[in-house]
Amino acid sequence: MKITRITQQVKRADRYSVFVEGKYSFSLSESALLQSKLASGQELTKEQVAEYKQLSADDKIYNQALRYAAMRTRSKWEMEQYLKRKNAAPRLVENILNKLSNIGLLSDEAFARAWIANRRLLKPTSLRRLKQELRAKRVPDEIIEEALKEDETDELDTLRGLVERKRKQAKYQDNLKLMQYLARQGYNYDDIKSVLSEL
Repeated sequence: MKITRITQQVKRADRYSVFVEGKYSFSLSESALLQSKLASGQELTKEQVAEYKQLSADDKIYNQALRYAAMRTRSKWEMEQYLKRKNAAPRLVENILNKLSNIGLLSDEAFARAWIANRRLLKPTSLRRLKQELRAKRVPDEIIEEALKEDETDELDTLRGLVERKRKQAKYQDNLKLMQYLARQGYNYDDIKSVLSEL
């Protein structure tokens, strides 16, 4: 079976279509094509064509994972779940997780630091809530503790700011409702009482 043509795709300029015996057979990304060293006129066995079709499917999933990682920092667990939703084989999942980790696009440490920084910036929250959120993303406890050590935010200052904002809303003029809300946000009772008595 002869490769009769290799052409760049119109809609996806980073992918190339490979034609075998005049018919479209599979596509590869530019990097996968270079690694495969395929060329027009090259002879392939049926088994080799089947292998390249599998490589094509794996390559598409890898490129989707690259785009998913580029959108925002991900935890390893998030990426693993994404790949499982794409029906990637366990071997491919492990391979992609290793590749992304090796090129610095996948790191639970970087994810935990970014998560804490974003939450502090966009919606200040308690340490307890941050821990819960990171655990929900399956970040190991030792990484969470390390990332929180680097966070210099004062928990009481965060709580004061939150109380001041919430007090402007009519429903939180009632101290009991405000305390219940703050407890749901993960603040401890003593800190809540202390800040409310200050303010």
